[in-house]
Amino acid sequence: MTSTDQLAAWIAEEDAINERLNAGPGPGVARPEQIAGKTGLEMMQAMLRAEIPYAAIAKTLHFQLVEVDLGKAVFQGTPRAEHLNPMGGIHGGWFATLLDSALGCAVHTMMPVGRGYTTAELSVNLVKGLSPKVQRVRAEGKVIHCGRQLATAEARLVGADGTLYAHATTTCLVFEMPNR
Repeated sequence: MTSTDQLAAWIAEEDAINERLNAGPGPGVARPEQIAGKTGLEMMQAMLRAEIPYAAIAKTLHFQLVEVDLGKAVFQGTPRAEHLNPMGGIHGGWFATLLDSALGCAVHTMMPVGRGYTTAELSVNLVKGLSPKVQRVRAEGKVIHCGRQLATAEARLVGADGTLYAHATTTCLVFEMPNR
């Protein structure tokens, strides 16, 4: 598949997801009854189906969840002029947020009912600059290890032509969720 074909496929997939999301609850925080008894994977799948709200940061920074599976989460982002740093490139915080979302949600898919996590460490390596001329990028996060107390994951930020723009790792603390 050519990079032009890949980009067209990504945009078509994004359009279909946006149609679903626009019919759903929109950005926000899921109510306790919406997520009660769900594993992390079930929660992420419900978010992708627009049955529960998605994180507002995704709307603010123009990215969205496009794929989720056990130990994996893929986000697609659109670098825009409002994400530029003073030197005219996409701000490193945009890279980091997109990668952190893929990393954290990959870990989230591994959580059984009643377990949660929080990021303890995030390491991001920017290897190529981005501008709004790059129409879409994908952050693909995969869990490396998920134990009772720690989880680690890695992610890559790539363009439709396969260009690597950044890669990242995370260490997350895993814990029992308090009863609410």
